[in-house]
Amino acid sequence: MNMLQTLRQAFGQVLDLGGPVVAVLIAVSILTTGVILYKIWQFQQAGVGRHKALQGAVEAWDQGDRAAAAVRLDASTSYLAPTFRMAMAHRNTSDIRARVEAEAEACFALLERGFRLLDSVAQLAPLLGLFGTVLGMIEAFQSLQAAGSQVDPSLLAGGIWVALLTTAVGLGVAMPTSVVLSWLESRMASERILAERGLAAILTPTGATSTQERVIGQPAAHGA
Repeated sequence: MNMLQTLRQAFGQVLDLGGPVVAVLIAVSILTTGVILYKIWQFQQAGVGRHKALQGAVEAWDQGDRAAAAVRLDASTSYLAPTFRMAMAHRNTSDIRARVEAEAEACFALLERGFRLLDSVAQLAPLLGLFGTVLGMIEAFQSLQAAGSQVDPSLLAGGIWVALLTTAVGLGVAMPTSVVLSWLESRMASERILAERGLAAILTPTGATSTQERVIGQPAAHGA
């Protein structure tokens, strides 16, 4: 309980010093933290970066082993598995490439929700902090003017450091957000490369077709 009271007092002091701009930045930081935690959970649930079985299915397909590709694809828990299965099942269908690429992009769009918010926070938080600093500097110089000839240097110095507090808070919100956003975007870039290579391998395989070929999503042909 004492710790909670201490945090409340510290929070109140920061708000008293920084004013409404700091309050807005703190609210934005709470929202941003929630979005980041949700995106990490979403990536974990979707299996972003975990495509071992899926890659094995693509390799088997590219080598002409359709049966092994089917088994490995069924074992995959990747969010891209349904798209790859569609590509395998309808590889001879006209314009299937455009369809499966659109399906993959729909998966990526779902995972990239919230990126715009994080990007906006990374760009606007420093500007909001600077805005608070400008307001604080104006107030400090007004106090200095009101003091007239009885100028106290500590009055100006105190006003300046309080004004700069908002810039520090703005940077403190923006920098971690920018780092996390860059990490999330790099993960999605890797996902896109994997999907593009996998779909290209399925639609234009280099290996010989196995005599035991089985089309994914269709019953095996008898007497083959």
